[in-house]
Amino acid sequence: MSGTVLILGVGAAAGVGAAVARKFAGAGYHVMIAGRTLEKLNATAADISAAGGSSESIVADVTSQEDQQRVFEFVRARNESLSAVIYNAGSNLPIKFSDLSPEQFEDFWRIGCFGAFLTSRLALPLLCEQGKGSLFFTGASASLRGRPNFAHFAVAKAGLRNLAQALAREYGPQGVHVAHVIIDGVVNGDIVRGRFADYLESLGDDGALDPDAIADAFWALHTQPASAWTHELDLRPYKESW
Repeated sequence: MSGTVLILGVGAAAGVGAAVARKFAGAGYHVMIAGRTLEKLNATAADISAAGGSSESIVADVTSQEDQQRVFEFVRARNESLSAVIYNAGSNLPIKFSDLSPEQFEDFWRIGCFGAFLTSRLALPLLCEQGKGSLFFTGASASLRGRPNFAHFAVAKAGLRNLAQALAREYGPQGVHVAHVIIDGVVNGDIVRGRFADYLESLGDDGALDPDAIADAFWALHTQPASAWTHELDLRPYKESW
């Protein structure tokens, strides 16, 4: 494969964003990874390099219009096709509604939804000019239903899902494959391993989502023929209640 893939919201090396970056780099793409912490980005870049892949790291706040514009300036400077843009940024924390401040509500919405809007505004003109490419969003089951103590998260993810659906209908006829990937379950990554190791163990084998398996699903979406595109995909462990 040739071309560039941009992934925004890459954090821990054992997380979803990093796994997706490794997957696409392994297929031959030059992968540009953007996130808030250079140390984490460099760890993922080192993994990609060790496997013979090509990548570059960009420190950026996805909620900042200026930062996102800077990211896409790097993309355009490569002067090659932009094969896929993946918005993976998100944050989740239980907060009682009675304790939820306006600032917290806005912060979760800006990361979960507004940042995706900024990315889409910058990515779609490039993808439409090519007449092809993928624009994917990492979502959550909270986009389908609100739960106690997660009003802020549910609103952000529902907004993201509806953004993805609107863009899929508007830009699909122009050759852009827009898809929303629902992550329904615990992801077996660094955060869960560090903070909830006992809970993770209680889930048993395959009771949590494997980041590499999630990356495989993103790859399958990207390589689908245009005659049979998937626009929303649910991923959950077989043990997950839904």
